[in-house]
Amino acid sequence: MNGSTLSILETAPPALSRALIHELRNHLGQIIGYSELLLEQAQKRGQSSFVPDLQTTHTAGRKMLALLDDHTGSIHAFDTSPTPSSSPRENPVPLEQEGIPGAVPETTATADISSTATLGSVLVVDDIEANRDVLSRRLREQGYTVTAVNDGRLALATLREGAFDLLLLDIMMPEMDGYEVLRLLKADEALRHIPVIMISALGEQDSVVRCIEMGAEDYLTKPFNPILLRARIGACLEKKRLHDREAHLYAQLQHSYQRLQQLEKGRDDLTDMIVHDLRTPLNAMMMGIQELEFTGDLNEGQQEMIEMTRRGGQTLVAMINDLLDISQMESGALRLERREVTVTDLIEDAIQQVTTLATAKSVTLTISLERDLPGLVADEAKLLRILVNLLSNAIKFTPASGTVTITARLDHDGPSLLFSISDTGEGIPAAAFGRIFEKFGQVESRHGGRSMSTGLGLTFCKLAVEAHGGEIGVESTPGQGSTFRFTIPLPQASQAAS
Repeated sequence: MNGSTLSILETAPPALSRALIHELRNHLGQIIGYSELLLEQAQKRGQSSFVPDLQTTHTAGRKMLALLDDHTGSIHAFDTSPTPSSSPRENPVPLEQEGIPGAVPETTATADISSTATLGSVLVVDDIEANRDVLSRRLREQGYTVTAVNDGRLALATLREGAFDLLLLDIMMPEMDGYEVLRLLKADEALRHIPVIMISALGEQDSVVRCIEMGAEDYLTKPFNPILLRARIGACLEKKRLHDREAHLYAQLQHSYQRLQQLEKGRDDLTDMIVHDLRTPLNAMMMGIQELEFTGDLNEGQQEMIEMTRRGGQTLVAMINDLLDISQMESGALRLERREVTVTDLIEDAIQQVTTLATAKSVTLTISLERDLPGLVADEAKLLRILVNLLSNAIKFTPASGTVTITARLDHDGPSLLFSISDTGEGIPAAAFGRIFEKFGQVESRHGGRSMSTGLGLTFCKLAVEAHGGEIGVESTPGQGSTFRFTIPLPQASQAAS
């Protein structure tokens, strides 16, 4: 580059200088790129006589590029290619020492190409044919499948029609520049996952920052260092492969989840059908047992058998009711019949229903109520079943001479009533806390190897409490008993009074 050219660059208007610098760098990039390709071919074909002249051409191109950068302040922080000294060299340094990747022994170059033979598909977008040709040939030699187009609109159309793993996008193009293509691509849900490397003959810092902020993966300046080009593309494609794998696994997970939902719905539908079909004959059996109890002709042993049958039938009826209510609550079809509820009356009714069970096991029932408890507006029947279920479970797993305590007080963490049912039973392992409220959840007792079944009762309790807007939980230590607690929110009037 002579002094007059530099003078023009220094005195030209900024817009003209930028356009002229872009044009000069493009042409220098073509000279450097083609000379590198020819050097590689000469090496591979054993045409060593061509190498000195090609090397001289390549070195001259690099020198001119260095002079241009020195006098225009171009920023190429992203390009680590070596820059030859500006002073003439009669004996150029061998290409291997100058960092030109094409100038390597033929066996090494062949091995590198074969190792990348299965790399991805790349779309090259540049309005200058020679630039597209140099870059496309370089990428094909490195093992990529390459498609090249000459403008932004065609690039977007090509991306929508085919499957590409990477986009190499020139910034300065007529009609639609690279910035606009990048913006439209990142706004398109179907294309935004494709990584983009922006390419430009100008290495301006503002341009680099703008592209990265818009979603580009990387930024490269022309002419390209082939080693750097391969590394940057390789890194982007690895991220693309990880993204594709993640998307594939997510799709599989979604499919499996949908299939699981279908299976669960089929199971629940079958359960509902069986439960409804069981209710009719069970009700008939319970009516027959009641009739037998009033015949008056049964001896003591027969009456005992009738009583056992009646209790078993009542247990089955309770399980069927739990199943039906659980199904309705899970589907959102169950409506709560809210009314004013007095806490003391509610607890007395629950104690009355479990007194026989507690007496049979010699378990003591105690009540601890805070004074002046406000009333609730809730579904009394559902609350009663919650308390009876929790009390029955506590009695069931409390040994003879043990104690079960029911407590009710204001919850100071929120405008609600807190109910607690504590026992002195064998306790529940902490690992089972999450499972015991699941439908059909069970936990193995550590004592005697027997199964400690939570059945459907706790599932009903959880859903019924949550339907009222409350929460339920458990605290337990094996060997020291358990405490089940649940909250029921107070009505607005009670909240204001408190």
